[in-house]
Amino acid sequence: MLIKTGSGRIGEHATLFDTVVSLVTVPSLFAGYALYGVVTMIMILALRHGELSVIWPVISLSFVWVAILSVLVFHESMNFAKAGGIAVIITGVAIMGKGAHR
Repeated sequence: MLIKTGSGRIGEHATLFDTVVSLVTVPSLFAGYALYGVVTMIMILALRHGELSVIWPVISLSFVWVAILSVLVFHESMNFAKAGGIAVIITGVAIMGKGAHR
């Protein structure tokens, strides 16, 4: 969400140089990529100690959050297909979680 917000502040006809400079001059863009790096480090730790078959499906929940926040923040539309996809993802993650070894 932060990267989307920040990318909208770069400008439509920005050069590659403008885009690179924006990575450190646009706070929401910087914060988005910084958080992306933090999440990557957390994922490395989680994957070292957990089951890949359980952890990776949990990552798919980010699609659910992005879809919901896109509607709330960016006023994008939510149609039946998107809602159905969200339901399938949530159901799949729940089923995968039930099958995890503890």
